[in-house]
Amino acid sequence: MNDPWWLILIKVVVLFVVLLAWTIFNVWYERRLVGKMQHRLGPIMNGPFGLGQALADGMKLLIKEDFIPSMVDRVLFVLAPLIAGTAAFTAWAVIPFGGAVNIFGVDTYLQLADLPVGVLVLLAVTSVGIYGFVLAGWSSNSPYSLLGGLRSSAQMISYEVAMGLALVSVFLYTGSMSTHQIVEAQRTELLPFGINIGFQNWNWFVLLPSFVIYVISMVGETNRAPFDLPEAESELVSGYITEYSGFKYAIYFLAEYINMATVSAIATTLFMGGYLPIWPFNLIEPLNNPWLGPIWFVIKVQLFISLFVWLRGTLPRFRYDQFMKLGWKALIPIALVWIVAFATLQSLRTLVTSGPTIYVAIGVVALLVFGAIVLFDRPRPEPPEVPTGTFDAFAGGYPVPPMPGQVLPEQSTVVPSVAEPVATPEEQ
Repeated sequence: MNDPWWLILIKVVVLFVVLLAWTIFNVWYERRLVGKMQHRLGPIMNGPFGLGQALADGMKLLIKEDFIPSMVDRVLFVLAPLIAGTAAFTAWAVIPFGGAVNIFGVDTYLQLADLPVGVLVLLAVTSVGIYGFVLAGWSSNSPYSLLGGLRSSAQMISYEVAMGLALVSVFLYTGSMSTHQIVEAQRTELLPFGINIGFQNWNWFVLLPSFVIYVISMVGETNRAPFDLPEAESELVSGYITEYSGFKYAIYFLAEYINMATVSAIATTLFMGGYLPIWPFNLIEPLNNPWLGPIWFVIKVQLFISLFVWLRGTLPRFRYDQFMKLGWKALIPIALVWIVAFATLQSLRTLVTSGPTIYVAIGVVALLVFGAIVLFDRPRPEPPEVPTGTFDAFAGGYPVPPMPGQVLPEQSTVVPSVAEPVATPEEQ
C-alpha cells in the first residue's frame, strides 16, 4: 500500500473516532444485555434508551480528581495506563474493515496498513499491552495491586501461548500472515467439478479446534469474566487498578473494552470471513459491495462481544488453580496435538495427489487420536485412606470438622427441665 499522507491521516482520525464511539456503545450494550439476562431494566434514564449513561460516566471520569498516592513510583504509575491505552489503539492498524475501494481517486483498502506479517504485529502489540497492567500493579506499592499485576503476567504467559498456537493452523491453511489475504482466502468455496453456489470457506469450520481454543484464550487474555482474576473485587478490591482514579482509571476502562473488541475483530478476521458478507447475502450483488464491508465486519464483531457479555452474566469466576490448569493442562496440549495433525494432513495433501491420500490421512488422524486417548486416560491415583472411628475434634487444640467416615463422640442429650438457681456470693 502506497497511500498518500493525507489519506493515512484520514484513516487514523476515522479509526480513532470509531473506536471511541464503539466503546461508549459497548458499555451501554453490556449493561442493557446483562440487565435483560438478570430481569432488570439497565440504564434507561439518561438519553433515549439510556444511551447517555455511558457518555455521562466517561465525562465524570475526565473531570474527577486525579489522585496519586504518596508511596507509588510516580513515573511508572503514570506510564502504565499510557502503555495500555496506546497498545489498545495500535492493534487496529492492521485489521481490515473492507476490501479495495477508491477514495478521492486513490485505490486503497479500508485498512490502515496491510503488512505481510500483520497477525504477528497483532500478537506483539497485544503482548506489549499487558505491561501496562503489570506495571500498574508493581508501581502502586499496594499488596492488592501487586497481586493483581502478578496474576496479569501469569495469565498473559498462560493464554498467549495457547492463543499463538491456535493461529498457527490458520497460517498453514491460508499460506499467509497478512490479515487482508487471510480474509480473501475465505471468500468462496468451490464444490467438486468447479461448481460455485456461493458457499464461503470460512476458517472456523475447517479449523474448528483452533477456533475453540482461540475463543477460550481471548476471554482469558482480556481479563474478562469468568477469567477476571486480576481484578477480582471479592479478593483484591480492584486488583491492579485499585489505586487509580480519574483520567488514568478511564484509560484502563477504555483499554479493557477496546481490547475486548480487538480480540473479537481478530477472531472475525481469521475465522469468520472478516468483512465478507454472510451467506446467502453474498449472492446478492449490491450487498457484495466493498463499501458495505465495515457493516458486515461490525455485525460479526458485535456478536463476539455479545458472547463476552453472556459469559459475564452466566458463569461464576474460576478459582486460580482451575484457571491455570485449563491453560497449561488442556488448551496448550490440545493445540500442540492439533497442529501436528493438521500439518501432517497438509503435507500429505501437497505431496500425495493419488487416491490413497485420504486413507493415509485417516490413518494418521486415528493414530493421533489413539495416542491422545492413551495420554489423557491414565489411571488416577487412589485417594488416601481416611481414618474411621471416633473423632476428637479438639485433639490439636482447636476445633476441626470430621472427615467423611469419622464420627464425633456421643454427646449427652439430657437437658434439665428446670434450670438450677445460681447461688449468690452470700449463699456460697
